[in-house]
Amino acid sequence: MIRFRLGLADLAATSFAYSPLQETVLSLRIWGPHSSRMPHMRNAFADARPAFEQLDHELLTALVARRRYWVPDLLTPRPAVPAPGIRAELAALRATDPALLGPDLEQTFAPLGEPVPPRLAAGLRDPAGLLADIADALESYWNVCLLPLWPRLRSLLEADLAHRARVLAEHGAGLLFTGISERLTWQDGILSIHRRGPWASTTDDIPIDGRRLLLTPSCFVDGVSTMLGRDAPPHIVYTARGTALLTERHEPTAPHALEGLLGRPRARLLALLTEPATTTELAHRLNVTPAAVSQHLSALAAARLLDRTRHGRHVHYRLSPLGSALHHAQNDTPPAGP
Repeated sequence: MIRFRLGLADLAATSFAYSPLQETVLSLRIWGPHSSRMPHMRNAFADARPAFEQLDHELLTALVARRRYWVPDLLTPRPAVPAPGIRAELAALRATDPALLGPDLEQTFAPLGEPVPPRLAAGLRDPAGLLADIADALESYWNVCLLPLWPRLRSLLEADLAHRARVLAEHGAGLLFTGISERLTWQDGILSIHRRGPWASTTDDIPIDGRRLLLTPSCFVDGVSTMLGRDAPPHIVYTARGTALLTERHEPTAPHALEGLLGRPRARLLALLTEPATTTELAHRLNVTPAAVSQHLSALAAARLLDRTRHGRHVHYRLSPLGSALHHAQNDTPPAGP
């Protein structure tokens, strides 16, 4: 078990962010022996396998430990801003001190009883060259495999952040943390991660001490995880909500009465918007153009059936109290609580 000790100021400074570089590195798990744990992601990346095989896939897959698919801390640093760009994160990775790479690889593989993979061990004769090769391979992998899916992935991550902010504002830290994972508990200023498998005993009690705890959703983790190094900035990565919807395209069902009132396209949108979503995400799920979705969303928002929330350059839509009441009335179910 790992315990983060948060004072009142630490709790107030706790924040959320997402990271394209983190998603790039963590998605490498899909290509290894653990892919069965994320079947929806495996399906989403199926078409990319031929292109992946043309990359330096030996180097890329060597970055993931086989027993528990840990990855080096150096490759998944805390994002410096809430929504960084991949280019800035890759630039920061390239500027990292190469001397840190060897110890970081040992820290990743040794506790699991695994040797550093031969491709990486050989590269450590020239740490600066190996770091450059890793950054180049990750950039190529991003461009080929992640970039086509990034609008959908980013939409899921931003929707998760909007949801967590709402839970924190309406229900407080206790429900925020326990809602992230059943393996998180919050009591008396201590946030505990209940982990399975090997973990160094010296890392079980970590004071935040003004270093600002950061929580980061990911589409490529199973549960919750944190940095391997005790002295690393406090950072918890957890499963983003809705990742199973990444490849989903279906006809949402809407009551006939609601279709008669609003028309079929708008009734279908209401059926989907019980959770926040962007125009791009809705268009993907309905297999229509974003322009078509945008027109209907504007009409529903003008009728006060939807609320809009802007996160950076993106707008998330969700049912307003009036839209929720209408939706649930037609389904004969009571509206959900806040």
